[in-house]
Amino acid sequence: MGKVTDLDTFSALLAPEGQALLTALRDHDPAHELAAATRLRRDHPAPLVSAALGQARLRQRAAAKFGADAQLMYFTPNGVEQSTRATVAAHRAARLAALGIRTLADLCCGIGGDAIALARAGISVLAVDRDPLACAAARANAEALGLAELIEVRCADVTEVSTAGYDAVFVDPARRSRVRGGRIFDPEAYSPPLSWAVEAARAAPFAALKIAPGVPHDALPADAETEWISDSGEVKEAVLWFGTTPPGSAPALAPGARRATLLPSGGSLLGADLPDPEPGPVGDWLYEPDGAVIRAHLVADVARQVGGRLIDPTIAYITADRLTGTPYATAYAITDVLPFNLKKLKALLREREVGIAVIKKRGSAVEPEELRKKLKLGGGGKSCTIFLTRVAGAPTMLLGQPAQARSVRSSA
Repeated sequence: MGKVTDLDTFSALLAPEGQALLTALRDHDPAHELAAATRLRRDHPAPLVSAALGQARLRQRAAAKFGADAQLMYFTPNGVEQSTRATVAAHRAARLAALGIRTLADLCCGIGGDAIALARAGISVLAVDRDPLACAAARANAEALGLAELIEVRCADVTEVSTAGYDAVFVDPARRSRVRGGRIFDPEAYSPPLSWAVEAARAAPFAALKIAPGVPHDALPADAETEWISDSGEVKEAVLWFGTTPPGSAPALAPGARRATLLPSGGSLLGADLPDPEPGPVGDWLYEPDGAVIRAHLVADVARQVGGRLIDPTIAYITADRLTGTPYATAYAITDVLPFNLKKLKALLREREVGIAVIKKRGSAVEPEELRKKLKLGGGGKSCTIFLTRVAGAPTMLLGQPAQARSVRSSA
């Protein structure tokens, strides 16, 4: 289907007949799509019905990122896949607003997810994308959410748009292949290339540049603060922040520094460039750092917080002899430290009537699901967390339970 046809069909969805179809499909069950399509085509053009059904499916997929807003918004398949989760976009918008940003150029805006968060933070946005259909969706989304006065959408090549006069620039280069659809790992293969985006960011008073969280640290610009963001324990993205804030202002940017931010709590850990702590024996407590902490290489910072040490020089698990609270890692009470042995593990779990096991691995060749099948856990009502890892280079099993669970059981 060509671009013109896509735009024509999308425009039809915004007309009264298309709106009526979208309303009728609000609680659409994909399992009954064929029956719904047959019924609706009796009274509506087939292309419009197909477009409405497609939009209903996209809205349901987008609910994980946009919540209740998804039922009012308009999406493209790429837009759902590549757009920023609303909680993450809101965090970034709040940080920009706190820097005093009032006008911003959003380059590679897609369907406008970030523009929406920025506008809700009181920032006037120029949203630019070269995809006409994405721009149409961005305009429709600004209108549907009552933000049209704060969001100007322009269909253009971002490399040809002047951002002079704006307080800040936000760049979100495409990191998926238009041909194959897979992820692009070479930053210079982004669209536009990372080098162009960095120069565009440096030309603005302030800038935020979204990149893949797996970016190699040696590829990070020395004049940017890099922030890794996780949401509910899942690493979502990394952001390069450019600009210098006046002394005493908050929140200050820290060029060259690494930061881990955890949502929804908003806890943010700025690295102190610490050396890795020395490894040592496994103590009573094990700390599993959040993924953003690990990506930011801030495990040493968390180890200092909890007075801990590594269990192995190559493993991002921290151990300590006493429990110290930290928002940047999950603590587990360790009951057993054993060399890896399947027979021994099965006997131990059977003896303790464990029927529920959470299996985690780091630095182990054993796959959790394969181990689960071999364990053949019975119907016991007790639970256990099993860590498959290395301690001082040796394959090891650590058994325990989350600190909160132990606390609850102890107080029961």
